[in-house]
Amino acid sequence: MVIEMKNVKKVYHTEEIAVEAIKGVSLDIEEGKFISFIGPSGAGKSTLLNIIGCIDKPSSGEIKVNGIDVAKLNRKEIAKFRGDNIGFIFQSFNLMPVLTVFENIEYPLTVVKKIPKDEAKKMVEEILNEVGMGDQGHKFPNQISGGQKQRVAIARALVTKPKIVIADEPTANLDSENSYNIIKLMHKMKNKHKTTFIFSTHDYKIVKEAEIIFEVEDGMLKKREEEK
Repeated sequence: MVIEMKNVKKVYHTEEIAVEAIKGVSLDIEEGKFISFIGPSGAGKSTLLNIIGCIDKPSSGEIKVNGIDVAKLNRKEIAKFRGDNIGFIFQSFNLMPVLTVFENIEYPLTVVKKIPKDEAKKMVEEILNEVGMGDQGHKFPNQISGGQKQRVAIARALVTKPKIVIADEPTANLDSENSYNIIKLMHKMKNKHKTTFIFSTHDYKIVKEAEIIFEVEDGMLKKREEEK
């Protein structure tokens, strides 16, 4: 299993109350699956993704990612683990406006992983072609469409060859046609790279592309249908 969660809870404390965002979630996810968390805003989808993506730690329970008990890692270790194993796609794209499309994708290779420029160049060119943006590398983010920005974000997430890609509402800022195309592209890239994709959405029209669907409501999780 690439992800193992046992009775994971997450509680946020304010001055007056404790809010239980995740209420005892357990699940196992096999390598190379295309998983969707679906549910309304505030249901706990993002909190679950943040825990799986090692951005946040559970208040209690156990979680292993790629066989590692990530809750036991210190801050420096968890940052390295994320860089080596997990890619992220965000609904707001999170591209750096002062960098070109090529440079945005190159950034995690040369700056984070310290890969030599020549090797990184080949890796960026390859992934750009795979997402259909091979001729757009010289442009800046403000010169391309929303759908193209999300293709760049997918390329950036995959260029480091992570075991897992986390996509939090990746189609939230796209129209229906681009939303469907982005989910289809993610599925295609999952098959090509054997990467585990986990995406959240509140759009029931695109969730049918997932192999396994989990409904999230009030911090609890249930499987919606059997694997296709």
